[in-house]
Amino acid sequence: MIGNVMKTNVKIVKGFTLTEILFALFVGLLLLSATYVAMISGQRSSVALESKVAALQDARAVLEVMTLEIAMASYNPTFGSGIWRDPGNCGNASANQAYKGIQVATANSITVEMDIGMSGGVGDNANEVIAYVYDTANQQVTRAVDCGAAISYLGDIPGNFRSVRVINNTLGIPMFRYFDGLGNPIAAPVPAASMPNIRRIEITLAVETEDVAPDTNQRRSMIYSTSVVPRNHAISQ
Repeated sequence: MIGNVMKTNVKIVKGFTLTEILFALFVGLLLLSATYVAMISGQRSSVALESKVAALQDARAVLEVMTLEIAMASYNPTFGSGIWRDPGNCGNASANQAYKGIQVATANSITVEMDIGMSGGVGDNANEVIAYVYDTANQQVTRAVDCGAAISYLGDIPGNFRSVRVINNTLGIPMFRYFDGLGNPIAAPVPAASMPNIRRIEITLAVETEDVAPDTNQRRSMIYSTSVVPRNHAISQ
């Protein structure tokens, strides 16, 4: 033999073609785009959800307080006579003593009175005269106590921070509805002869978020309703 023949194994590595590289880039861009869209959509849904939760919490909290206070209407533990106050001036006795602790009862306003201090009079303790008014122009509910200035209670006023708009007027829904002991509706404003006959009050708050939801470009709307039975109104003088 003439020497040893050395065999060399040569491994040939095949590279990527331009077409394959371009295709891989295209697929990668598609995946990145899908991820971006999903992220933006999730962020918008999260913002919309936060706005709805804030509106829900505000509306429910206000409805609960309204329910508690209106349920106390006509509370007169000492059965005192002539204790009800003029809803426009708490310093004067009401000319409508027969109305008892519901001195105003319209579709968009109610004024309730109660002797929570058990002093035999109304107005000598704080928060014994409470007025709720639906301000349709500013889409808010105001609350005034003891014939004082009305303050924004739900909805605030345009230009200020607020989580909801109260839209009962837009939907044609009265904020307050009244019923007698047989469940018959009493037309609002409640006439003088029917004021002592109120036995149930239905409160409805129709609200929408102040901010437009970024995922739908629309405001989220919600309706909350409850019934109040002012038991004291049937028994007080």
